[in-house]
Amino acid sequence: MEGKEEDVKLGANKYSERQPLGTSAQTDKDYKEPPPAPLFEPGELTSWSFYRAGIAEFMATFLFLYITILTVMGVSKSPSKCASVGVQGIAWAFGGMIFALVYCTAGISGGHINPAVTFGLFLARKLSLTRAVFYIVAQCLGAICGAGVVKGFEKHSYEVLGGGANSVNPGYTKGDGLGAEIVGTFVLVYTVFSATDAKRSARDSHVPILAPLPIGFAVFLVHLATIPITGTGINPARSLGAAIIYNKEHAWKDHWIFWVGPFIGAALAAVYHQIVIRAIPFKTRA
Repeated sequence: MEGKEEDVKLGANKYSERQPLGTSAQTDKDYKEPPPAPLFEPGELTSWSFYRAGIAEFMATFLFLYITILTVMGVSKSPSKCASVGVQGIAWAFGGMIFALVYCTAGISGGHINPAVTFGLFLARKLSLTRAVFYIVAQCLGAICGAGVVKGFEKHSYEVLGGGANSVNPGYTKGDGLGAEIVGTFVLVYTVFSATDAKRSARDSHVPILAPLPIGFAVFLVHLATIPITGTGINPARSLGAAIIYNKEHAWKDHWIFWVGPFIGAALAAVYHQIVIRAIPFKTRA
């Protein structure tokens, strides 16, 4: 009987009082705002982890283009949308690959796989200019190689089916395309900021584990909305890789939209999250 009473006492004391929900739970006892990354960090250039991260970004973007362009071509080749995975399948391919690749590379490079994401995080001082430029170059090279391998496997189909290149579809203006890319990238980059927020990670232990899921899901949803407008870029490396390998007027006519739009969307997301949501410029550093 005494043993049972002891077990009851242990059970009662095993868990602390229920934590308050909402803003009252947001205490700073277990969190300290990380310092901003330096603009230039020469020491990175002598570190193997720096180059390993770039290789991870290259490989992730390579695999991303390879799988997604093959999916797009499979749908385009099919005589009927019902005989293929359709638009929903394309959206799942893009979102699912981002989910998987962010999960695989987050611990190595941060799992950006997108120059717009890298640009937004750079504006928020999450990484140095040196690393940001290196990542963007690696991402673009990976995208070119990924699209190139697809063309190598199916050259005739690649030429006939458009190679997965982005463009503003008939019935829409350049302004429509630009707006779709800005808003779509805002959704993605804002999700990245929210899913990887250091303060949330300190408060909610499940956040780092689940981070790839909302990011991939955001990519999926944006593709569902904007495939009819632009084929969905929201990733300048993805658009550049397909355009360079396809290399026809169709691919280059509106190509600027797929750089300007994502970079504007990423910048707006960085400003919104850092200034409005987190109010970081208004906080006093100890």
